[in-house]
Amino acid sequence: MKTILMTGAAGGIGTFLRDELRGKYSLRLSDRVPVENLADDETFVAADLTDLNAVKQAAEGVDGILHFGGCAGESDWQTILDANIVGMRNIYEAALQNGVKRVVWASSNHAVGFYRRDQTIDHTVYPKPDSRYGVSKVFGEAMGSLYADKYGLEVVNLRIGNVATQPVDKRRLSIWISPRDLAQLCSISLDHPDIKFEIFYGESDNARSWWDNANAKRHGYKPQDQSEPYAEAVLAIEPPASANDPDEIHQGGAFVSTESGGGAPRSGTG
Repeated sequence: MKTILMTGAAGGIGTFLRDELRGKYSLRLSDRVPVENLADDETFVAADLTDLNAVKQAAEGVDGILHFGGCAGESDWQTILDANIVGMRNIYEAALQNGVKRVVWASSNHAVGFYRRDQTIDHTVYPKPDSRYGVSKVFGEAMGSLYADKYGLEVVNLRIGNVATQPVDKRRLSIWISPRDLAQLCSISLDHPDIKFEIFYGESDNARSWWDNANAKRHGYKPQDQSEPYAEAVLAIEPPASANDPDEIHQGGAFVSTESGGGAPRSGTG
């Protein structure tokens, strides 16, 4: 059984994935705060992503990294810089120095959030971040490309929509991914033999999707869940929005206009 380091294990995505990946991998869980109720195939190591030595120690001897740590929404520049840029650099460097070949991490739809909702985009589009948070995800993708091409790391960037048990608003009907579909994407990303540098969109089989996720499907992704069964209930309680509202025009939603909160996600990156 592979040993996988999961950062951000105390967060929403980490909590979902622990349940879904149990028994498939030996999980070394890491966060700044303790993770409770460890299963037999789980261990915990405390590490702050800004501390390279701590991250290197956490990654020692693992077969792959699932990186879900960092700041999960728009914030001030210093917070984004420390958690998502310095922290991301430390993940790649820890992998390189420990000989860990595979890094799979939570990029975000906000790396491309200024594309319009009437466009369908794929993994080849030019980045159009909608926020400082989105810029940090573009940085992570660019650095992953460097470490793949220059040092031979194998990197998967998961442009995650919103991870939750169900979509809770109109926008998330287009970008929702269920925990079990995300777990499937993570397993493909960790285990597929033909990975060098890939971008997959983290979405379920959503009829209202703005994304062409053929690249993930070429690697074997077969999402099991759909957002459409929730649409009637979601749309019944959501007030109509102005067609001229930039938050409604662009895929990034509230992240395109806010300066502080960024439309903070309810569960996992929104």
